Amino acid sequence: MAPTAAYADAQPSGRLGDLTGLSTDGPVITLKSGAAAVRVSFPAASAVRIWLAPDGNFTDPAGHKIVLPKTTAPATPQRVDKGAYWAISTPQATLRAYKHPLTFALYDGADRTQRWAEAAPLSWTGTTTTQTLARGAAEQFVGGGEQNGRFSHRDQTIKIFADDNWNDGGAPNSQPFYASTAGYGVLRNTFAPGSYSFTSPVKTTHDERRFDATYVVGNGLKDVVSGYTDLVGKPFLPPIYGLETGDSDCYLHNANRGERHTLDAVKIAEGYTQNGMPNGWMLVNDGYGCGYENLQQTGEGLRKNNMQLGLWTEDGVPNQAEEVKAGVRVRKLDVAWVGPGYQFALDACDTAYKGIEDNSDARGFVWQPVSWAGAQRCGVLWSGDQAGSYDYIKWQIPTYAGATTSGIAYNTGDIDGIFGGSPQTYVRDLQWKTFLPAAMTMDGWASSDKQPWRQGEPYTSINRKYLLLKERLLPYTYSYSAQAHQTGVGQVRPLALEYPDDPNVWTDKAKYEFLSGTDFLVAPVYEKANVRNGIYLPKGTWVDYWSGKTYTGPTTVDGYDAPLDTLPLFVRAGAVVPMWAEGTKSWQTRDKGELDLDVYPQGHGSFTLTEDDGVTRGYQRGEQAKQTFTVDAPQSGPGTVTVGIGASTGTYAGKPAARNYLLTVHTGSKPGAVQAGTSVLREYGSKADLDKASSGWWYDPAGKGVVRVKTGQLGDRQDVRLSGTSAVGGFFPEDDNGSVALTVPVVAAAGQAVTGTLGFTNGTPLPVRDVRLAVQGNGFQAEVPAAPKLVLPGQTVRVPVKLTPDAGLKPADYQVTATASYQARLGAHQVTDSATVTVPYASLAAAYGNVGVTDAAHVTAGDLDGGGSSFRAEGLAEAGLKPGAAFTANGATLTWPDAGTGKADNAVAAGQTIAVRGAGTKLVLAATGTGTAKGTVFVQYADGTTSQADVGVPNWCCADPAQYGATTVATVLGKNTRTGPAYPTTPYRVFANSVPLTAGKEVVAVTLPSNSALHVFATGIA
Repeated sequence: MAPTAAYADAQPSGRLGDLTGLSTDGPVITLKSGAAAVRVSFPAASAVRIWLAPDGNFTDPAGHKIVLPKTTAPATPQRVDKGAYWAISTPQATLRAYKHPLTFALYDGADRTQRWAEAAPLSWTGTTTTQTLARGAAEQFVGGGEQNGRFSHRDQTIKIFADDNWNDGGAPNSQPFYASTAGYGVLRNTFAPGSYSFTSPVKTTHDERRFDATYVVGNGLKDVVSGYTDLVGKPFLPPIYGLETGDSDCYLHNANRGERHTLDAVKIAEGYTQNGMPNGWMLVNDGYGCGYENLQQTGEGLRKNNMQLGLWTEDGVPNQAEEVKAGVRVRKLDVAWVGPGYQFALDACDTAYKGIEDNSDARGFVWQPVSWAGAQRCGVLWSGDQAGSYDYIKWQIPTYAGATTSGIAYNTGDIDGIFGGSPQTYVRDLQWKTFLPAAMTMDGWASSDKQPWRQGEPYTSINRKYLLLKERLLPYTYSYSAQAHQTGVGQVRPLALEYPDDPNVWTDKAKYEFLSGTDFLVAPVYEKANVRNGIYLPKGTWVDYWSGKTYTGPTTVDGYDAPLDTLPLFVRAGAVVPMWAEGTKSWQTRDKGELDLDVYPQGHGSFTLTEDDGVTRGYQRGEQAKQTFTVDAPQSGPGTVTVGIGASTGTYAGKPAARNYLLTVHTGSKPGAVQAGTSVLREYGSKADLDKASSGWWYDPAGKGVVRVKTGQLGDRQDVRLSGTSAVGGFFPEDDNGSVALTVPVVAAAGQAVTGTLGFTNGTPLPVRDVRLAVQGNGFQAEVPAAPKLVLPGQTVRVPVKLTPDAGLKPADYQVTATASYQARLGAHQVTDSATVTVPYASLAAAYGNVGVTDAAHVTAGDLDGGGSSFRAEGLAEAGLKPGAAFTANGATLTWPDAGTGKADNAVAAGQTIAVRGAGTKLVLAATGTGTAKGTVFVQYADGTTSQADVGVPNWCCADPAQYGATTVATVLGKNTRTGPAYPTTPYRVFANSVPLTAGKEVVAVTLPSNSALHVFATGIA
């Protein structure tokens, strides 16, 4: 390699000069500029390839690895000499080749509308080639594959190479492609690393002395993405189980979990079943020294629980044929095999995908990190090893939405990361990943398993709620997967993809939200809060999925009530969302005789459902069905709502001949009559009565004004007509605009009353009456005075609230909900607000749960590190840390726990909130680490404000004692194990580190990080 590198370095720099020659060879036109040559061709009428050889010798290292061979002939362009330039054109695109010097510009087929124009000729050095383009005044840029934390790149420089950064700012799954709102996208046909600067001018560079780019033109970004994936391959169509959540762990000899066996994976599968939680597949090894045994029996056990078997491979698939025949249907690749990415990654993905299909009738289903252009045709792109946190949630949002603009339909990360995390961040991360087509948990690398039931209540119930919702939405999700397979455009989208002319969607106003399909707008909660601010809703009417309240966009929603169990979620008015029956836990056990339609009537709307057997490649033979559902309704206010159930066209194995449709129509008003075809349906008085009937309808006034309609068995098309009702929002949508606001302290000690306020605002255009206010929370007693019976438009009334947690209520976060009911023009309305109130541990000692210090008589009780080790109490006492005695650290006076006799003496950081009183400049923690012991501390002040800061301490031995800015409090030689003293010459340390406090404010509580490697012995304020 050395001579080649030296030769490359010796190559002269240069740029294209004047055009010195032009020749044609069939569909290829060659332009000469001195020794340099440029080939121009059109792979399709809407795509033009510009291929530069600075020395006139053309090379194509990528071959057909990135751009797939075409089955159709290239377009043959016309060429016309326009004087200053040659116009080389098809009906859809015109490439101008200017003569003096040779520069290029791309126009539409009529040679009138500019897509791009070079600001300088193509240039090169000994090792790079650069294109320089003029930038439009309002031009925006997307693409580049997975760009962590970003979707829009104007004024930014992005990396087009695997940079080994899995976190915000990284580019582990970058692609040499970008798209512009000027109506074009460009693929650089290379495996060489690069960088794209979308400044003025735009400069795109790759590390090779050749230039090979194909430009696609289209009517908007989605059309451009479609053209790009015409070149590199459309996103694969995953099996239906691949759209269910997955689970990953090492079972054979797991170093973090003790001795286990591969068949133990079946117990985890049974755990999903027992907890009523859908899960589609499991990886049962990790590829890093964790192999497998009893593979066939393990697969059989998983399949009994409606799950498929998967394997994680580190460095190859030598036994793929046998493994697939034994039941393997999922592959996860890793960086040790795919190398630095680029061609290695693409070959690995294609090989693993093909291996499943060559040895079974199943569809390939592959996950991989570190990929390149074309990987969308064979794999789910995984963003890598991260730690769960609110920041992790935040930067992922624009990442996965932005990846769609590079034709990546499946880009995702582990639920709550592979490391770290907390019960709260797990819930928040799982909530929004419900609306990604692909997601999984990864368990074996964290300090404890991360299955969605592990944290107990209320987290288990919330996680189940969203997993069941994800399962019900699979008809919607699968239809978008089928659409992506045809068009290249995935389900997860930045708002800019659907509303490109709205300037707000290109800014931070819409950066941390996304569209799931065209019908759901998802605004994840990415901070420790129960309120979501800054939710941008684009033009149109948007319906709060949970409350039914309507909003007219463009608008920004602040103060959205988002307690832990609530994901801010909006549905586009006019949507018809197909869903499986309520309670569905697996695609295999679903009720094929029922399909639900969730309908939000406004104007005309439609959805086309795609169905097939979901697992085989029969769809490639045309074994697939499509069915279109429509809704027609007034734009607002009263009128007739008609839901059209179209005929299902096409066939596949297992297709039902007929099925019952259960419609949930969000009218906000009760219809006078409901008709299915020519039959008038019977009205029922309750949900229970409707459930027993074969057909009929019921109006649920308490359920956001929803009409539930059962059609009975249908095998053909039929219209369902609701007469005398209204568009979404009811007759008077503005009558829902009352609001309630609850303000209470965020920390309340058990048995001690706190006071707050409850306010109601009449945002309707007329007075409202019979206003009633209430506050409820499990384990809390609330005293709320009566509100005025009549509240005028625009008026706010406030009353004091007294809230008392029950004595003995266990330390935890609790949701307290305020309701305000009122009468408007046509009936009752209710609005809610909530607050999270934390009942803290009374002291740090009350949160102790681990024995980290033992004397010689109690060594068997110690287990600081999970392996039975502990500090020597005698050594710590000699170093100044005596049981129950005061000591100083970082300027604070702290008390060492009464440690050594087998009692718990430290709190394993798990997000606990501890009552701490005092004022000063810093909070001091005396702690030690048993791994990577860092995280965020939250401080609560008496005035209701908060602050936060990151803190860390080193590992208790064998690490830099100054890491994270920590100081050493005590050093002791040797440690205790369950069999006695060990390693007598090795130093083990207790550290101190500090968190800054807001001056002049009184601290009332501190929330520890969620990191079980951090052990806290004492706290103090200085």
